[in-house]
Amino acid sequence: MIKSMTGFGRYEAAEADRKITVEMKSVNHRYLDVNIKMPKKLNFFEAAIRAELKNYIQRGKVDIFITYEDFTENNVCIKYNKDIAAEYMGYLEQMAEDFHLDNDIRVSALSRYPEVLAMEEQSPDEEEIWKVLDKAIKGASENFVETRIKEGENLREDLISKLNVMLSHVEFITERSPQLVAEYKDKLREKVKELLEDTQMDENRLLMEVTLFADKVCVDEELVRLKSHIETTKSTLIEGGSIGRKLDFIAQEMNREANTILSKANDLEISNRAIELKTEIEKVREQIQNIE
Repeated sequence: MIKSMTGFGRYEAAEADRKITVEMKSVNHRYLDVNIKMPKKLNFFEAAIRAELKNYIQRGKVDIFITYEDFTENNVCIKYNKDIAAEYMGYLEQMAEDFHLDNDIRVSALSRYPEVLAMEEQSPDEEEIWKVLDKAIKGASENFVETRIKEGENLREDLISKLNVMLSHVEFITERSPQLVAEYKDKLREKVKELLEDTQMDENRLLMEVTLFADKVCVDEELVRLKSHIETTKSTLIEGGSIGRKLDFIAQEMNREANTILSKANDLEISNRAIELKTEIEKVREQIQNIE
């Protein structure tokens, strides 16, 4: 199977105390580029998230959005700062002694002094949070990969169809090329006869000219290589895997062979087919850019 580099995945993982939602989407990119947007309290897990994603994604620009909802009601507690309270009491007693006043401080009054009693948020259980987060990451990634595979199958069918069209152009040029030399030979013979009239024709010179022409327009090697590239691309698509970079390289080679064929073309029909070949190759290259 092959995968497209465009995809979307979403998953919600929830338990009694919290819910985490992960959404991910991607477009094509030469390498793997992951951008994660999540609450600050989850930043601790970024390295683990990236490591998990590498099990599912090899290439593409991936944007991930993570939301976190905490349903915990008792995640804060009251902290009694005894040392601060003792310091307050020491100063109050000193003041009472210095100014000959009664020390009438009560517990209720002392408790209202800054930092004597303070609200403190309890540290979250990282192991429990990761359990939910990991489930959400895996679920979103599996859905994400599923859409990539589905799109990849569509890409493969479209590409094989285009490659078959390319093969038909190659077969036409392969059959047409020998005819081109024969036609040139006949035209040259008639032209020489017309010019020489009754003078004897030099068959060796004629054959030499035909040979030079045949060598000039010969595209046999280019056609063999181009056909091989097309067949390799088809077999690679059938084998599947992470093949985007390989196919991109082969497409560049196919384009090079098509350019050579077009530059050597000395026939309108072959020129037209070579142009059609280049057009199809460009379409294939565009589609290949979306394969992981």
